[in-house]
Amino acid sequence: MRTLQRIALCSLVLACAPAAWSAGSSNLSEAQARYKQERARCMSGQSSQDRATCLKEAGAALAEAKRGGLSTGAVGQNATARCDAQPAADKAACIARVQGAGSTSGSVEGGGLIRQTETVVPAK
Repeated sequence: MRTLQRIALCSLVLACAPAAWSAGSSNLSEAQARYKQERARCMSGQSSQDRATCLKEAGAALAEAKRGGLSTGAVGQNATARCDAQPAADKAACIARVQGAGSTSGSVEGGGLIRQTETVVPAK
């Protein structure tokens, strides 16, 4: 009886493997494409970092992506978690800015991004 259970379990695992592999393969190919773009920026001098640091960072990002450590969900959660430090009255506006509302100016290379929204307060 145990042999039949093992065969059934192995069959199930093998049946699911192609779908899991293709999803992982897609993420890996996206990460590799992103690495090639970043590497090209490093080599052309378009990065705000020196070439060695830029290449090291691009390689580290690729390695982390291969381990499954890079995801936009985690980045979004981290960004909105920063709004927890704001007073309750400002928290909703902070989250809206992080999620793309309003306008953005500046650059990371230039020292930072400024995100701005306007809130109209009714006259009393």
